[in-house]
Amino acid sequence: MSILQDYVSQSNNIVFFGGAGVSTESGIPDFRSVDGLYNQKWKYPPEIMISHSFFTAQTKDFFEFYRNKLLHLDAQPNKAHKALAALEKAGKLKAVITQNIDGLHQKAGSQNVLELHGSVWRNYCLDCNTAYEVEVIANATDIPLCHCSGTIRPDIVLYEETLDDDIMIAAMDYIAQADMLIIGGTSLGVYPAAGLLQVYRGKKLVLINKSATHLDEAADLIIRDNIGDALACFI
Repeated sequence: MSILQDYVSQSNNIVFFGGAGVSTESGIPDFRSVDGLYNQKWKYPPEIMISHSFFTAQTKDFFEFYRNKLLHLDAQPNKAHKALAALEKAGKLKAVITQNIDGLHQKAGSQNVLELHGSVWRNYCLDCNTAYEVEVIANATDIPLCHCSGTIRPDIVLYEETLDDDIMIAAMDYIAQADMLIIGGTSLGVYPAAGLLQVYRGKKLVLINKSATHLDEAADLIIRDNIGDALACFI
């Protein structure tokens, strides 16, 4: 039995905290890798184009970028998503806390998913709050408009916006109560999300990431591998 499998067998209150690296194996690019969005050439930097001020001032350009680079509606769950769903079904994993907006954890079967940055699958009118399916945005050729003529926006957290307080509090509670925390596919450079990990007081801290993070020295186990391969034993 591997060390990770041994840790899981000894734990009954596991929490997973994940970032963009969890979904790269599903064909969704991350932001900071060599092939990530930050290293692609755009008229504006990606972090500007998905900011609140850019959405407000240059809404049409925002949606052009959003449809081209942030909507991956055909993406399918990979081994990491499936393994986490299996661990939850087995009663080991209590919560998935994700910085991703792609909904792949739910598509894989995970039930208790805390989406820190929202989801592309939820959309609403800024004026009347009517809910819309994602296809309304995906199929629009311009700014998507509600029947009331208000702008429809995705329910995601843009740069310059704050995270949902209720989700943050719930995430902190799960992490604080966990006896094992698995962190995967994240550089831990995005705050305030990464700051949640400060409340962890459990027995085992596992980091699965191809590059180093500032928590490496505190980890009980570091795995420098694709997260899907690292977790595949639990499917």
